[in-house]
Amino acid sequence: MENIYLQEFQGTKYRTILVREGASVSPGPLTKAESIYQYIRSGLENKDQEYFISILFDIRMIPLGVSLVGVGKLNCAMVEPREVFKTAIIAAAASLIIAHNHPSGNSEPSKEDLDITEKLKKAGDMLQIPILDHIIVGRDCYYSMKEHKNI
Repeated sequence: MENIYLQEFQGTKYRTILVREGASVSPGPLTKAESIYQYIRSGLENKDQEYFISILFDIRMIPLGVSLVGVGKLNCAMVEPREVFKTAIIAAAASLIIAHNHPSGNSEPSKEDLDITEKLKKAGDMLQIPILDHIIVGRDCYYSMKEHKNI
């Protein structure tokens, strides 16, 4: 059924829908960096490129899902706020935790990691979808910006 209001306009029309891929298996609430690391670890560890993801949460901190935001090179993944928040808005997420891997295995944040975290935190505050943490996955280790007071 087409929206009558849209029929008045010429040009391309858009419709936004959310497509859930795969079955939803909830691990329950994830409130600690360690549990979030365990939840995403297998998808990010031992990759030869940087993968940047956002984990979408409902109001009870139960994951709604994970969105792949970007895949980069050996040492960087270009990330824009609109890509991080697009899925969050459509899925009506209450909050986000962002994460990426370091193919080097070292989970310490770079200056660029700190800068993008600040940029995304400001965007999330403006959109009222707070970024609660930024987890960097290394080899058998992680870095939580929240635990280290970088967020």
